[in-house]
Amino acid sequence: MKPARTLAALLLLTSVPAVADTAYVNANGYTLDAGGKLVRFATLVVDDRGRVRATLPAGAPQPRGKRVDVAGRTLLPGLIDAHGHVMGLGETALAVDLNGTTSLAAAQDAIRANPGNGAWIKGSGWNQERWSDNGKPLGRFPTAAELDAATGNRPAFLERVDGHAGWANTRALQIAGVTAATPDPVGGRIERDANGAPTGVLIDAAMKLVEAKIPAPTAREADAALTKALAIMASVGLTGAHDAGMGRPAWDRYRRFARSGKLTARIYAMAYGPDNLAAIAPSGPVGWEYDDRLAMMAMKLQADGALGSRGAWMKADYSDAPGQRGIPFFEEGNLRRIVLDASAKGFQVNIHAIGDAANGAALGAFAAVPEPQRLALRHRDEHAQIVSPEDLPRFARLGIIASVQPTHATSDKGMAEARVGEKRLAGGYAWKTLLDSGARIAGGSDFPVEPPNPFYGLHAAVTRQDRSGQPAGGWRISEALTLEQAFAAFTTGAAWAGHAEDKVGTLTPGKWADFIIIDRDPFASAPTELWKTQVDETWLAGKRVFKRKG
Repeated sequence: MKPARTLAALLLLTSVPAVADTAYVNANGYTLDAGGKLVRFATLVVDDRGRVRATLPAGAPQPRGKRVDVAGRTLLPGLIDAHGHVMGLGETALAVDLNGTTSLAAAQDAIRANPGNGAWIKGSGWNQERWSDNGKPLGRFPTAAELDAATGNRPAFLERVDGHAGWANTRALQIAGVTAATPDPVGGRIERDANGAPTGVLIDAAMKLVEAKIPAPTAREADAALTKALAIMASVGLTGAHDAGMGRPAWDRYRRFARSGKLTARIYAMAYGPDNLAAIAPSGPVGWEYDDRLAMMAMKLQADGALGSRGAWMKADYSDAPGQRGIPFFEEGNLRRIVLDASAKGFQVNIHAIGDAANGAALGAFAAVPEPQRLALRHRDEHAQIVSPEDLPRFARLGIIASVQPTHATSDKGMAEARVGEKRLAGGYAWKTLLDSGARIAGGSDFPVEPPNPFYGLHAAVTRQDRSGQPAGGWRISEALTLEQAFAAFTTGAAWAGHAEDKVGTLTPGKWADFIIIDRDPFASAPTELWKTQVDETWLAGKRVFKRKG
């Protein structure tokens, strides 16, 4: 007589279909369960619709049908970037790229080497805080004359790495009519010399003076940029991204790509401001469509600028620039009115807030929304970088998601200390404090401001170090996350922030089979090595969209 089967074994057998569509076997699989606990599996079963049917532990009976041998590699849910700029990622990759330049001379050489073929020289990625000459920091913004040396008389405009300042050459300033007599626009600043003449750098809203004169990309150029962005995202393991601020042309392009099957990542779109919201979704939020490839349920607002350009709105003067407190983009009453109006129409509102004054204003605007509506819409504070310690508990109390970008902390560390000083950093980049208070966190990168690779973000969140291992021991290490917490931020946290927790974020039955296969086990590796992780394959809804060569 055969021994009786255990109840657990019977339940396991009945949960496995007689014939599975595809089983990914011999995997070192990890996912989170409904309670946020990390669980392991050896087989992922995907049905013919591209959804997860089951995950099976090692030693479980294997389903019949097609098999794909993962060969012992690590398999994870696809990672989601909760704050990026998709078109910007592609445009940056196809234009002058000054990321990584460490001196003004190196930036000039990069511009000369790849000026492009358009009427204007365009690009981004410069950061004067990283530039030095013979070990001595540049200590200032670059000038139009210095850009002229690399561009000649051809108009040029290059965005700072954070997108909150632009570097124009003399010809671009002439075309835009920017002179000593040009007033600073509301929400912006023209950098000037001692005589009041523009030096070549335009901060925040002042950038529009030149940008308005740059020809819009052609449809072919824009399609190429989106194609490039999607390829980059797939190559680093991103199966989804929240596009933090776009207009109707980008939305129409996403829909066209989705209809033709070319949208190889799930995009949660945020309309940039009330005008774009009205242009894209006049009848209300657009829920997930095209097999959950695209949604537009949110509006992006900016309460201030960035720390690097001293545009972040602070409650007190910058430590390294007495008399300057940054640039508020809205009067607080007006910000509250816009948030209330969008909320009443059913839209999530996501406010860019860097400085402590901006974060206080954003939280104040959210607090004005009736609680049931506020909790249902899941409003978000994008960046939540420098927050007054007394404001940190308000995130959990109000149900506001902190959408954070871990690599900002490791890139900003030295600059942030100079800009705001030690005292105000008590509430800066305070991810662990936010989590411990009960707030939800969503992880992102702000690409192309930072590289889109989510493993860079996981590394920064856990070690609080840059990819050179600095500083030793980590920067403000008490705010570091565990790897499980960081992993959740880029999976379930981002899914929740995009109203998609029932669709993606975990490899649990019924959700889309969005997953990646990587070259190492991050949960068994040294935290300092996380950023070196390479993606071997990326799959969306059970279809492979990337395979690493070799």
